[in-house]
Amino acid sequence: MQLYNNLSAKERAELIEKAGKDRLTISFYKYAKIGNPELFRNHMFLAWDELDVLGRIYVAQEGINAQLSVPAENFQNFKDHLDSITFLENVRLNIAIEHDNFSFLKLKVKVRHKIVADGLNDETFDVTNKGVHLDAIKFNEIIEDPDTVLVDMRNHYESEIGHFKNAVTPDVDTFRDSLDIIEASLKEHKDDKKLVMYCTGGIRCEKASAYYKHKGFKNVYQLEGGIINYYRQVQEQGLENKFLGKNFVFDQRRSEQISGDVIAKCHQCGKPCDSHVNCANEGCHLLFIQCPECAEMMDQCCSEECKSVVALPYEEQKALRKGQQKSNLIFKKGRSEALKFKN
Repeated sequence: MQLYNNLSAKERAELIEKAGKDRLTISFYKYAKIGNPELFRNHMFLAWDELDVLGRIYVAQEGINAQLSVPAENFQNFKDHLDSITFLENVRLNIAIEHDNFSFLKLKVKVRHKIVADGLNDETFDVTNKGVHLDAIKFNEIIEDPDTVLVDMRNHYESEIGHFKNAVTPDVDTFRDSLDIIEASLKEHKDDKKLVMYCTGGIRCEKASAYYKHKGFKNVYQLEGGIINYYRQVQEQGLENKFLGKNFVFDQRRSEQISGDVIAKCHQCGKPCDSHVNCANEGCHLLFIQCPECAEMMDQCCSEECKSVVALPYEEQKALRKGQQKSNLIFKKGRSEALKFKN
C-alpha cells in the first residue's frame, strides 16, 4: 500500500504537460471532530492518488484544510468521494479564478496538531461556534455601516498586494500573532461594534470568528468562502467589487488578479508592482516583490550578496548551503533588511 509520492515535482510536471489535459485548482476546509487523523489521512491519500489529485492537505483532530489540483475530467469522481464522507458532504469548494495546470506537483496529506496554527491552549474554546456568514451582497452592505470594523485576518505579505477598502490590515507574520492584537485594539467595542473579518478562503476568519465570540464579542461576522468566493459572486451577480489589487494564494501561481489596482511597490526600487517572486539563490529563497527591471538587474535575487552567490558554479553554491538552516528566514516574506523599499 503506497502512501507517498513516487515521482519528483519535475517528473510530475512533465507528465502533466504531456497529458495536455486541464486541471482545476480547488481549496476547501471543514472544522469537524476527527477521532483518528492518521487513519483518515491514509484513506484520503489512497483515494485521491487514484484520481491523480495533487496538492497540500492538512488533517487534524479539528478538521481538514485542503489546497489541491484535480484533473477536470476527474472532478465529479472527486466530488462524489467527498460527498461519501459524512462531514464533507456538500462542502463548499472554492474553485480558483485563474487556473494553472502546474499549481501543485505533489500530493501531500499531512497530519498536524491543528489545521490552522493559533497558539491557543484552551479546552473551553469551541471552534465550531462560529460567527455569522455573509455572502457578497450582505458583506458589501455591512462594511459600509459606520459601526462596522472590517479586519483582514491574513498576514502582512498577503494584504500588501490586495485588501478590501478601509480594512484594518495588521502587520503580522502569522495568524496567531493577529488574534491578541485585534482583541486588544477592539476590547472597548465588544458590544457596540460589528466585527467583520475576511481571509483567502474562509478558514482563518472562521476560527477567528469563533475565538472572538469566545472572548465576548457580541456581533461577529465573516465573509463566507473568503476573497475567492466573494469575487466569484461579484462576477456572477454583477456586484460592485470592493477589493483592491490581487489575492495572494499559496501555490505556484502566488496570486489571482481581483481588480486592476496595483497597491504595492517593488521592494527594491519602489515602482508600482505586486508580483511576488522567490530569490533565485536557493540558499535564501526569500519571498518578496520584484519588478521586471529589478529582476533583470539583480538576476532575480533579493540582494547583492545573493546575486554574487548565484553567479558561482552550482557545485560551489551547494557547498555554501551545506549545513545552513534558513527555512525560518524564508517565511519572513519580505522582512529582509536588504529590501530598502519594504523596510
